[in-house]
Parts: sequence; C-alpha cells; structure tokens
Amino acid sequence: MAPEELSGLRIQDVSRKRDASRGRITRGGRRSILSLTTECRGAVMRFFLAGIMQGSHLAATIHNQDYRHRIKRLLAEYFPGAEVYDPLADHTDSLEYDDEQGRRVFFHHNRLCSEVDVVVAFVPEASMGTAVEMWEAHRHGKAVIAISPMKHNWAVKFLSHELYADVDEFEAALMSDRLGKRLREILGG
Repeated sequence: MAPEELSGLRIQDVSRKRDASRGRITRGGRRSILSLTTECRGAVMRFFLAGIMQGSHLAATIHNQDYRHRIKRLLAEYFPGAEVYDPLADHTDSLEYDDEQGRRVFFHHNRLCSEVDVVVAFVPEASMGTAVEMWEAHRHGKAVIAISPMKHNWAVKFLSHELYADVDEFEAALMSDRLGKRLREILGG
C-alpha cells in the first residue's frame, strides 16, 4: 500500500534494519525517529492528524485537503510503525451528518487528541476545530506540532511545542532530526 493510500491505518515499514554500531534502527541510511522513541517508551507511537477542514467557510464546504496525503507520507517515512489517525479518512461525508452524529464525532475526535502521543496540526488559517484539538492534546500533556504561518496567533503559538511555517519546513525538521529530538524531550523517550 502506497503512503498516499494510508488513511488512519497503522503505518509499517518492512525495510527497517538495526544499525549494530549505534543500536539504532535505520531506514535508507536515515535514523528512524520513531524507533528510538518507541524503543524507549515500549509502545507504538500514535499521531492524530489535525487540520483545517471547514475553517471559516459559511457554506457547507471544506478546504483543500491535499496536505493530508503529504503529511501522512512524511510520518510513514520518518516514523515507521506509527499509527496515524486521519479524521477525514473515516468521515469523508461529515458535512452531511445530522447534529447528533456530528456532535458524537466532534467529541470523539477531541477525546482522541487527549489520548494520542502527538497531534500534528495543519493550520494555514484560523480553524476552530483544530484549535480545540490542539488544546485537548496540550492540556493532557501530549506533543503538539503545528504547521502554520500564524506564528503570532496565541492558540497556535502557546499550544504548540514546535511550530513550522509550512510543510516544507516540517519536512526539513524531520530530515535534520530537529523534530525527533524535540519529541524525545516532550515525550520523555
């Protein structure tokens, strides 16, 4: 299954191998951030992919969701074996939900953000739902990684452990292991 096809499924990488000289698991010559964290914590790392959906639209429509594929692909590459929950994947027709079903899904997703290890929040503009998800993760001691140009927005600024202006900057932080180091600090791995 290609990373682009992943939707809330467990991400696994069968090409991992142990680097005997350092005791690390590597993938394609790069250190696997997840493997180090997972070995320390003894559990599979869990991510929630938060991000703008409806935003400030007044109509029953959603913003472009292409960012989800790229972020899931990056998480699969740099965190092999991680579980990534993408709320849109299970709720593609959420705009059609009645109030009862919508309320149930909304509160379920907020609860998930308090249970996962990391919330990765894509916030190119204000998103009340994403802000609530970030708040739930933050107040429960989970790592919050924001991808947003809104560096002065208080919800983004004060709820995030790391803030990257865009997905390219997020990817660079993965490649350099800046994000890996930060997650190990936050999660104690």
